[in-house]
Amino acid sequence: MPEQMDVRRLKKGNIAEFERLVKICEKRVYNLALRYTNNEADAADIAQEVFLRVYRALPDFKEESSVTTWVYRITVNTAIDLTRRKTRRRESSLTEYGEDDESPDREIVDETFSPEREYEKTELRETIGDEIAKLSEDYRNILIMRDINGMSYSEIGEILSLNEGTVKSRLFRARDRLRAALEKRGNFFSDSASKKTKGGNR
Repeated sequence: MPEQMDVRRLKKGNIAEFERLVKICEKRVYNLALRYTNNEADAADIAQEVFLRVYRALPDFKEESSVTTWVYRITVNTAIDLTRRKTRRRESSLTEYGEDDESPDREIVDETFSPEREYEKTELRETIGDEIAKLSEDYRNILIMRDINGMSYSEIGEILSLNEGTVKSRLFRARDRLRAALEKRGNFFSDSASKKTKGGNR
């Protein structure tokens, strides 16, 4: 990705140079945030928060990595913070609602606009998202950056301050744990899996 940022001007608060930085990074910042939250509004909020943090922290940028890598590192940290807060709120909300069948938060599927196949796809995405969220941060970060956001091993290594060997090793373990977690939810996958691998073993 072409960068050619004037870091000295950035650190001095030059608005035009900062706008160039935003233009270069905004798409990936948003997409990375979206993969963490699976929510467009949350992703937009994170992106806004990221660039506020970046602007305030630029005078202290130590130039130990490229400025874009530094921005993506801030994005990951900001997304993790929001995900943790949402998890705590969700746990609190579930405790309050309990098992009440009349809970207003229960999801109702509109059959008119959500045919069975589309519903199954949505449910599959949500299930995978749930299981990714349950992974440890070390594994979740790498899985999202590599398999969902398409970052290179070297780029991930720079953002997380890891060597490429460690990135590959953690990615392998993350994929293995995700696969095991999904296989445990065999009832969910039984119909679709049997159609694809009828009579076979995993």
